[in-house]
Amino acid sequence: KLNKLINLLNERKLTDVLESKIKEIRPDVVHSFVVYLSGVPILAVMDKFPDLKWILSTWGSDLYYYRQLPNYLEEIKNVLPEIDYLFTDCHRDQQIARENGFQGKFLGVFPGGGGYDLTGLEQYLVPFENRNTILIKGYQGKHGKCLEVLKAIAGLRSEFENYEIVIFGAAPEVSDHIEASELKQWNNLICLEKLTHQEVLKLMGRALIYIGNSSSDGMPNTLLEAIVMGAFPIQSNPGGATAELIEDGKNGVLIEDPTDVQELKNILIRAINGSQDLKAGVAYNFEYIRPMLDWNRVREQVLEKYKLIESEI
Repeated sequence: KLNKLINLLNERKLTDVLESKIKEIRPDVVHSFVVYLSGVPILAVMDKFPDLKWILSTWGSDLYYYRQLPNYLEEIKNVLPEIDYLFTDCHRDQQIARENGFQGKFLGVFPGGGGYDLTGLEQYLVPFENRNTILIKGYQGKHGKCLEVLKAIAGLRSEFENYEIVIFGAAPEVSDHIEASELKQWNNLICLEKLTHQEVLKLMGRALIYIGNSSSDGMPNTLLEAIVMGAFPIQSNPGGATAELIEDGKNGVLIEDPTDVQELKNILIRAINGSQDLKAGVAYNFEYIRPMLDWNRVREQVLEKYKLIESEI
């Protein structure tokens, strides 16, 4: 209740300040990042300036998950018809936006984090032949499904005994599960909680396989980081977003049911028993996908989109 009250007061302050600043600055456009947290609260203000163009960027679960909740969807449907320009982090969300009222111009798909400094990250890349780490994203809760991955590997101790297993960003439920299960006895398993972004990238740079499992997401930033840093990705595919980059069995593996422990176990066995060509998948990602994630390339493309908007104002 206290949180709701604080949010209500903050939103009132936000709308007052935004309206004042629009009158003061007289901007060409307003750019909102994610629809529910930054679009919905300012709709009433934007309605007061009908000639002011409005850009929206969506990513993650912003549309995919929240459209399933009636109260959220109602407010999302109020905002989307007012949006003039749209950026997304996956093609799936453009379609969702269209289905729920967006009628403006779609500006393209871009990584939510803006891309990566590929040259600067070269120092963290361990040669493929020297990699022996299986890296698991430790998110749990509303969307994260790390526990299902841990349950899948629990019965595969002999298969994994020659690998280092690292769980990063571990939620409390994940740490508790490890402490209460046989995984606590695995001396090749490391559980890490809070890490800096640079530390995550370093881990990716020495990982052989990266596993990310969730029931809702857009194009996962950690998937992109795995690709950039040369780890073979095994990633859930909510709504088909991941399949926009990953061809199952070629340059990664898609988890179609993030709650199916047996499916996860089968995927992991194939990944480490040699039936999956990890090296070829990583090589494909390096040649065809990694260059698209270069920060300078993304920056140039986004600036071109802003120039397009400027030309239409």
